[in-house]
Amino acid sequence: MTLLSLLSHRALRTAGPGAWLAGLVALLLAAPALAQKPKAPAGFEGRVVRVIDGATLVVRQADKTEQTVRLRNIDPPEPCQPGGPASKQALIDLALGNVVQVQAPARGAAGSVVAGVMLGDADLSRRQVEEGQAWSVRTRYDRGPLVKEERMATALKRGLHGAGGAVPPWEFRRTNGPCPG
Repeated sequence: MTLLSLLSHRALRTAGPGAWLAGLVALLLAAPALAQKPKAPAGFEGRVVRVIDGATLVVRQADKTEQTVRLRNIDPPEPCQPGGPASKQALIDLALGNVVQVQAPARGAAGSVVAGVMLGDADLSRRQVEEGQAWSVRTRYDRGPLVKEERMATALKRGLHGAGGAVPPWEFRRTNGPCPG
């Protein structure tokens, strides 16, 4: 309930000054609890046991539970798109079998886990973009947090930028729809 709705509540409008004072005191006492944001889920460590595509991997934690994690801030080629299998293979070569730290996991669309994933000092999202295996994720107003790395990979003709004419996955999906299966 917002302050405005509390102050405009019919019971307070028609009540006397004592009710106003009691309502204001209750609001002031509750304000710190209302202002606190829920804590983000804690990160975890685990071994990469499977790579699904150029931005999705399965991490097995010490308690043997497995968590599918999508790398934050990148958009790799679709699996059926030219460059998709190479992007997946690059992530396999980089991460499969290694222990990683999953940092600041959050729930993404459809309940998936989206997080930063570190292999030692290396950020896997950054590495995929630097090696030309993914694009920096775009927002409505900018080219994304890894745009410098993407431009460097394009200039150096790394990975999918090597042959030229690479189609970003958001354009591929708009034209062709999602990959089957």
